[in-house]
Amino acid sequence: MKRISSKIVFTIALLSAVPAGCFAQQIRGKVVDKSSGEPIIGATVEVTGTGNRTVTDIDGTFTFSNLERDRKYSLTVKYISYKTQEIDGVQSKADGAGNQVLIALQSDEQKLGEVTVTAVARRNTEKAMIQQTKASSVIVSNVSAQEIQRTQDSNAGEVIRRVPGVSLIDEKFVMVRGLSQRYNNVWINGGAVPSSEADTRAFSFDMIPSNQIDNLTIVKTPAAEYPSDYTGGFILINTKEIPTTNAFHITVGGNWNSGSAFKNFLAQKSSSTDWLGFDGGLRSLHGGIGASLHSLGANSGGNTMYSLTGNHLTNDWHTDSYSPLGDLKIGADWTRKWNIGDARLGMTAAVNYTNEYRTYRGMINNFYDAYDVGNDRENPLRLSTDNQYNHNVRLGAMVNLTLLSPSGKNKYQLKNIFNQIGNSRYTSRQGTSAQSEPEKSAEYYYRSRTTYTGQITGKHDISGDALDWSVGYAYANRRLPDRRKYILYSENSSTDDDSYVWLYQNDISREWTSLDEHIISLQVNDEHKFDFGSWTPTLKAGAYGEYRTRSYKTRNFFYWYNTADNTMPAGFRSMDMPTLLSDPANFGADKLYLLEDVNKINDYDGRNTLGAGYVTASLPFGRLSILAGLRYEWNQMELITNTRQLEESHKSHYYRHGDLFPSLNMTCRLNDEHQLRLAYGRSINRPEFRELSPSVYYDFDLASDVQGNYDLRNCYVQNLDLRWEWYPTGGEMVSLAAFYKHFDSPIEWVYTMSGGTDVIYSYKNAKSADNYGLELDLRKTLDFIGLRNFSISFNGSLIHSRVNFEPGSVEYDRPMQGQSPYLINTGLFYKNPKSGIDAAILYNRIGKRIVGVGRNEGGAESEKNVRVPDSYEMPRDAIDITFGKRLWKRLELKFAVRDLINQSILYKQFSTVTYDDGRTKKLQEITRKYKPGRNIQLTLTYTL
Repeated sequence: MKRISSKIVFTIALLSAVPAGCFAQQIRGKVVDKSSGEPIIGATVEVTGTGNRTVTDIDGTFTFSNLERDRKYSLTVKYISYKTQEIDGVQSKADGAGNQVLIALQSDEQKLGEVTVTAVARRNTEKAMIQQTKASSVIVSNVSAQEIQRTQDSNAGEVIRRVPGVSLIDEKFVMVRGLSQRYNNVWINGGAVPSSEADTRAFSFDMIPSNQIDNLTIVKTPAAEYPSDYTGGFILINTKEIPTTNAFHITVGGNWNSGSAFKNFLAQKSSSTDWLGFDGGLRSLHGGIGASLHSLGANSGGNTMYSLTGNHLTNDWHTDSYSPLGDLKIGADWTRKWNIGDARLGMTAAVNYTNEYRTYRGMINNFYDAYDVGNDRENPLRLSTDNQYNHNVRLGAMVNLTLLSPSGKNKYQLKNIFNQIGNSRYTSRQGTSAQSEPEKSAEYYYRSRTTYTGQITGKHDISGDALDWSVGYAYANRRLPDRRKYILYSENSSTDDDSYVWLYQNDISREWTSLDEHIISLQVNDEHKFDFGSWTPTLKAGAYGEYRTRSYKTRNFFYWYNTADNTMPAGFRSMDMPTLLSDPANFGADKLYLLEDVNKINDYDGRNTLGAGYVTASLPFGRLSILAGLRYEWNQMELITNTRQLEESHKSHYYRHGDLFPSLNMTCRLNDEHQLRLAYGRSINRPEFRELSPSVYYDFDLASDVQGNYDLRNCYVQNLDLRWEWYPTGGEMVSLAAFYKHFDSPIEWVYTMSGGTDVIYSYKNAKSADNYGLELDLRKTLDFIGLRNFSISFNGSLIHSRVNFEPGSVEYDRPMQGQSPYLINTGLFYKNPKSGIDAAILYNRIGKRIVGVGRNEGGAESEKNVRVPDSYEMPRDAIDITFGKRLWKRLELKFAVRDLINQSILYKQFSTVTYDDGRTKKLQEITRKYKPGRNIQLTLTYTL
């Protein structure tokens, strides 16, 4: 009896654990294009007469659950540009039983009238995004979740480089139309995001995993409803919201980098939480960056000696050696929808994790001064070779909730996205220093970055008015705990000799830096459509407010010993540095201790207040549509710095400006397939906190200091665009655009010489600049040449720019810093719905572009040979191959080879020298060269 009771209890528990839907009656189906057989994504399917509706997913499938047993239903299927179809007598079946209903829609060639659908607009398909491009009042380019799935891009940086006129710097910073990242603005889910970098105005796109993206749009022309602080592009990233089906997916994958996997890897000591992307306290100052440290008293010079053993410091400088098996990628997403009465609630949640290794061996890292014409030879300031080992961890999470009212006239959303990235890096360097001394050095670097953005939004249809509002908060930090480095010099002139010694006491250092940034934003927009008979203009107005704070703190220490009175071992300065610096027997007041290099000028705080209001009028005149707008922005930046080096001595510097920004966007619809656009607008580029501050940061990669410039001015830009667009079918487009931009006082990244041998990187305004170019974008199926299931995507840009200087200046007219003269992105795609195969081959190339602008060291205009040469990133071909196969209903396999040909990443300095007899000589000097490695990726996705 007990055994029977146990079985009954076990059976009841098991049944309780199984979702009710497993025994529910349901209807499953798939909607396809009748002519091509391809799935139709975003089609509305309704159980006729019940109000129960859904939308097809990325595979064209749909499911209705919790239906009555053994009942036949009628279905109504609708999709824009297709004929509505009704299917009668569809039998509900038990979950998983029987085949799915196949519904083939026929294209409707008639001109579409106005369609109103009370549902959630789907913008995650390629066709939907092309239609959005066509209907937009401004010039945009975009990428959908469907296209992301085809290319198998892993993060937003890889995704966005597929957009016309877009390229990447350092695989994460976006350039639009050949302009550097500072000329872009980024919003996520309708809210501002902070810069992820401490030293530049840039958003690191590698922080957003691709599976969190619903669609990505780049607005390329100014419009009054958008912030004015963008010139290259205003980038809108929208994460996923209300789902079409209830689903749970698990993705597990690996990546094997040819330069890292199964090869020797050196790493510094890690903390217990490095695998999560942040330091667990191993490297942190006990008590925070402002902690009071335990001292050993004062040395003979009166400076406070800080103990190496009494301050909870990690003093292990040794590295671990192992061979990574490869990279790990894990992801999961959960979508769920509920009916709450007649209202609909949807949730999309996702979590992803990446653990990867990148090794760059034999990396050339050089820098050259102006050519020595007198001795007819190169003048290197640094000649070195680096071995760099990177361990990168990314942890991301997203939770989005959407509530849709029964009438469909009110929608509320709560969107949250969090990302944590950790980078542990060890670099060893050997070569010749700026003082022409053979040197050997190393850096132990750990950086963590945290970003969070959250918004509460509402959209309402109130008596014909479209009202929307949002409240947003964003946070970002960057931690560099215990960045350690040492430099040794050879006692001989040969870099091959092993007799390196510690010559200068401040060449062994430890540094802690902390950056925190907060942004609060508010906005409201209202759109009213007037009805004057056949004329229906629209008036839109809105307001935006943003308050941003930033705090940057740093502390720097260096190793010291008393030269006249110490008990260190004989010859300690020529010992192996990791061994010397890791041995507690070498620490003490009469041995090695720390001195703090106090410099409060390197700290700063910032506050920025932005208030804006705008009005736009959308005026239809038959085939011509005009969007005219005017925006006013008032911006106040307060930069708080210290005036004295040894103590806090705050002084505020204010930068206040109020400006009007007019814009005009005109669209002429020549016919249903062709339209012509003309746009004008004024925009601005403001300096960032870091660019204005006097703070100095030593960059080990550059082997140079980076500092700001108090005197930077706003850059104002006039923008003019002309674009022709052709839409052969709903999922195809061809566009050709011409653009022109005039910059007043552009801000550039430059380097100068200090003390004859030291390079200092900073920021400076030029007088003006002009930028103009052409863009071609093509997305076309190849059915017309008999290649069914094939499609091609091509986008290319030709760009020319010129920076202008005052007459008589020692500078010369040249291309803009960060500008690429051409960009090419293209891909050939194959998708066979019947076999479940999805494959692509992708190609990317950018033209030679200036990444660092040299400056004259002095002298008159005629002294042309004293200029430090400009630095350029050289062209590079990148080919990716992707393949996907649905193995069976619930399991999908994806395979990809990234950077197939693995060309070297190459940087050069270019210059032209003139000899006394009038002869000229063109120089090319390699400054950086390394191979990033070929990546082989394999992922499996299982649907529960």
